[in-house]
Amino acid sequence: MRRHPIIFGLLLLVVIGVLFFLLVYGISSLSGDEKIISLNDRIGVVEIKGVIEASKEIVDQLDHYSDNDDIKAIVLRIDSPGGAVVPSQEIYDKVLQVKKKKKIAVSMGSVAASGGYYIACAADKIVANPGTITGSIGVVIQIPQLKELLKKIGLRSTVIKRGKYKDVGSPARDMTPEEKVLLQGVVDDIYEQFVEAITVNRNIDREKVVVIADGRIFTGRQAVDLGLVDELGNMEHTIDLAARLSGIEGEPQVVYPKKRKRSLIRYIINEVILAISSHIKGEETGIHYIYAE
Repeated sequence: MRRHPIIFGLLLLVVIGVLFFLLVYGISSLSGDEKIISLNDRIGVVEIKGVIEASKEIVDQLDHYSDNDDIKAIVLRIDSPGGAVVPSQEIYDKVLQVKKKKKIAVSMGSVAASGGYYIACAADKIVANPGTITGSIGVVIQIPQLKELLKKIGLRSTVIKRGKYKDVGSPARDMTPEEKVLLQGVVDDIYEQFVEAITVNRNIDREKVVVIADGRIFTGRQAVDLGLVDELGNMEHTIDLAARLSGIEGEPQVVYPKKRKRSLIRYIINEVILAISSHIKGEETGIHYIYAE
């Protein structure tokens, strides 16, 4: 019995297609990254954890999801007390940019305060757990004073400068009244930027924002009553919300960015640095959107 060449060719193409599908699916599964082939619409998750000290990794993840047509919406999982001002603002700006293309919902974890809330208010919707700690709307600059310690150990500092305020904030001497006024002006301006971000994105009158923007914290339930958060719910609820906002029908596939592998030595070093910084964060020099527990 002779084989029909056309039928044989079609069967061969089907077999090759199935093998290719299995190969691609297997490679994507082993890589731990997003699946290359999916029958469901997808929601990308970006996690913001711990003190915010840099923005590049988060910004890159947002850009990646923004450019991926298979990602229909993004969920920001924020579990952070905030951190440095500029990284928080850079992530905030990227969220505003990306949400022009895709819906973004925020899921608040245990803490999403100060810089963490600053980022959250740029999203389309904010969801918090009832016991989430949020708020802490304000700005702080902390400068350690070492003058008395230096005296005890017999160490003095000699400063040669040009510019009256060039060594403002020096830990080796007391701050002058003029320097305090100068730094207060800087803090006030950054504070106004925070208030403006909330006023514009949350559609709350500035006067109402200022009343609660004194550094106090709120539970998730209190934040809903104040208009700082849209609704209560967990991560699963936020994913469902993002799916509805983006028009996804059925259960979406949730994907996470591929985690970078780190050597044991680098892991230990990073953990030591994190442990040390967590103990001294109350004495850090610099301007921060941060809630210090």
